[in-house]
Amino acid sequence: MSSRRVELWQLTLARLREFYREPGAVFWVFGFPVLLAVGLGIAFRNQPPERPRVAIVNGPEAAFAADVLRAGDVAEVVLVSDDEAARQLRTGEVALTLAVPERAELRFRLDPTREEARHARDRVEAALQRALGRVDPARVVEAQVTEPGARYIDFLLPGLIGLNLMGSSMWGIGYAVVDARRRRLLKRLAATPMRRSSFMLAFVLSRLVFLVVEVAALLLFGALVFDVTVHGSLVAVAGISVLGAAAFTGIALAVAARVQSIEAVSGWMNLIMLPMWLLSGTFFSYARFPEVVQPFIRALPLTAINDALRAVMSRGAPVHSVALELGVLAAFALLGMAWALRTFRWQ
Repeated sequence: MSSRRVELWQLTLARLREFYREPGAVFWVFGFPVLLAVGLGIAFRNQPPERPRVAIVNGPEAAFAADVLRAGDVAEVVLVSDDEAARQLRTGEVALTLAVPERAELRFRLDPTREEARHARDRVEAALQRALGRVDPARVVEAQVTEPGARYIDFLLPGLIGLNLMGSSMWGIGYAVVDARRRRLLKRLAATPMRRSSFMLAFVLSRLVFLVVEVAALLLFGALVFDVTVHGSLVAVAGISVLGAAAFTGIALAVAARVQSIEAVSGWMNLIMLPMWLLSGTFFSYARFPEVVQPFIRALPLTAINDALRAVMSRGAPVHSVALELGVLAAFALLGMAWALRTFRWQ
């Protein structure tokens, strides 16, 4: 075995030992994403929509309206005074209030900016109008279909994979490099015959080892607990994950190339990752943001890996259909590594 391979092997082993000897690091890389998937998967699991809570003002026809809504299981109804109804609406205890002074008049009070209130009004009005004799001119035929790929957990899991790859790469590498520089370990390593490129390549190889466990753990957990199915190629998922880890490793090395304190690298890491936490569509679709910022959002590496993983896992898309996303990841990987090699400070 050549000397270059020996030094690369030893450096990679050193990185692996540093990691698994820190129980906290093991938990945050492998345990926390699983717990996050459990919590969010249960919170947003598929279940029937909740009945809105409606306050009906006491009056001549209040009992009639309450009976109609309860019989049709349209809403959860409380009969209260006018002042109490106004108070409950103001504090958000009810979606809307309803007064029925006579059967020919329905008086609603609601906040039109609350989507729940608008839906509740439509359901309540439709139920009462039918009870009062309204006949719908068209016959409605409804087919209820529940697709596993359309659940929130199916949307969430690829995002958690991307988020975990970003966090473990950025903190696991950037923090480790700066900490070694602070303790003057890099200065000692620089005095050895070690090649500087081998030092950085060891970080990349150690990330690949962690990557296998990270991605496999989340995919296996999603399949066993939430019946999440990968509709595309597992090889494609693995390739996207590897390229994503390489992109975040390049960014981490570029950030840590010259920083000398833990406080400074923490600030830089948060500055880089926080926009991606908010914008890259990990927990909700970034389509909610204005169209003018969409090109910037799509250029973020976390957005690229999230979109690529969702395309392959949820839609079964072939790899060539996510070529743009893969290009974004490759660009960050190459540019980050090149910048780190050019500017890296050993002391």
